[in-house]
Amino acid sequence: MARKRQVALIGLGLAVEPHAKGLADLADRVEVRAAFSRSAERRAEFAARHPFPVTGDLDAVLGDPAVEAVLLLTPPDSRIELVERLAAAGKAILMEKPLERTTAAAERIVATCERAGVPLGIVLQQRFRPAAERLAAVLAEGGLGRIAAVQLVVPWWRAQAYYDTPGRGTRARDGGGVLITQAIHPIDLMLSLVGPVASVSAVLGTTAMHRMECEDFAAAGLRFRNGAVGGLIATTAAFPGGPERLTVTGTLGSAVLESSRLTLRRMDGSEETFGEVVPSGAGAAPMAFPHDWHRSVIADFLDALDQGRPPRVTGRKALAVHRLIDALERSSAEGRAVDVAGDDAA
Repeated sequence: MARKRQVALIGLGLAVEPHAKGLADLADRVEVRAAFSRSAERRAEFAARHPFPVTGDLDAVLGDPAVEAVLLLTPPDSRIELVERLAAAGKAILMEKPLERTTAAAERIVATCERAGVPLGIVLQQRFRPAAERLAAVLAEGGLGRIAAVQLVVPWWRAQAYYDTPGRGTRARDGGGVLITQAIHPIDLMLSLVGPVASVSAVLGTTAMHRMECEDFAAAGLRFRNGAVGGLIATTAAFPGGPERLTVTGTLGSAVLESSRLTLRRMDGSEETFGEVVPSGAGAAPMAFPHDWHRSVIADFLDALDQGRPPRVTGRKALAVHRLIDALERSSAEGRAVDVAGDDAA
């Protein structure tokens, strides 16, 4: 049996809860040595919910030779300096999405970890849903034939109180609105399943539902490099919010992935349903979803450390979704179709 890995948490804000629950489930494989936040209030609230030691001393966490890996859960505006210090200390990093606020900063983070030789995994947990993994297997086997069309709809809802939190929905802290903060998950999943996008024609905007700096609505036409065409709608202005839905149509049939339920309909008349729709944080309570997928992300990261392999979602793989979001923003701003930069596989 592999030894227990010693890890620390950095950042005890909104994103920490499913990670903490996943770590508790994996207590036979991992030990949390410290959970860091600069905020004494957040440390107290976290300690009341979870049996992990808390600290306000970041230098102690970084200087602890027993800490092999860190779950980095801070907002993206505080990432680069932390990653550079962690990489210099030789700590493996499992980091919440997005990598950073801009693709240039995200690329800097990836390069920093690669130069230091430290693993960098990104928490894009929708790839780990069993129904998504089933669809990945079907597509890999050619079960839908040649992919012809792809549709992704993310009809989520956030109340204004969500955006009243200082920095939320701003470029300075988050790097953008619905695309980089919410829809990044299903967009990344789409890319991992059907491959990269070649060009986009997009419209982004802020609806009358919210007072915020960045977009709460995005719509786009997509041309994939494999020849398929597609469409994307993502919003946090769809009250009261509903499950995200990815539809893939191929020459042999179609697949509909709605949250955690997959429905396959083949042209030979056969049908298959796998999984069921479960809450995914689509409504006013953004953390209202099971922690199973986060547990799977952490387990894969531990497996990667044990086996000396990269995690399933590396920092370099995650750059693909950042580059697509860049293209969507640029297309809307310039009022024209634009190509998607880069050729990294998702």
